[in-house]
Amino acid sequence: MKLQSASRKEISRIALGTLVCDVILIAALFLLSLVGVGTFSLGRILLGALCGSVVAVGNFTILCLTVQSAVNIDNKRKMKKAFQLSYNLRLLLQAVWVVAAFLIPQIHFVACAAPVLFPNVVIFFLQSRGKLINESAPAPGKKPEDTDGNDTLETFEV
Repeated sequence: MKLQSASRKEISRIALGTLVCDVILIAALFLLSLVGVGTFSLGRILLGALCGSVVAVGNFTILCLTVQSAVNIDNKRKMKKAFQLSYNLRLLLQAVWVVAAFLIPQIHFVACAAPVLFPNVVIFFLQSRGKLINESAPAPGKKPEDTDGNDTLETFEV
């Protein structure tokens, strides 16, 4: 399945945000090593951050592909099942990666495992800045005249 342009845009935003988080992580690990917490091995940390970021962005890409394919499903029960299967597989992928990161001695464990959380950090940051709301269209569940800038969190059934 081919990614839509909106999905590609969001994936690139997540990838860029993950890169920024990687730089912050590497700086934090360096500062911790200066005060005697752990050792700073640049090669191991860079390799771990790179691999962990690939897993994180790949996981987000799978999410985008799942959402794109679920739009075409008419039956709500089948759609919910597809989302649940995708969620379980993506969660399993993350768990396997964290266990592998622990077992592989050539890579830094924290630098491998932390990037799995970075897409969530990026999404929270973008939400706090109001960058995830399309200002040209009303928020889901709102009428066009209700868009007065007071966006509230609403829950929807899938």
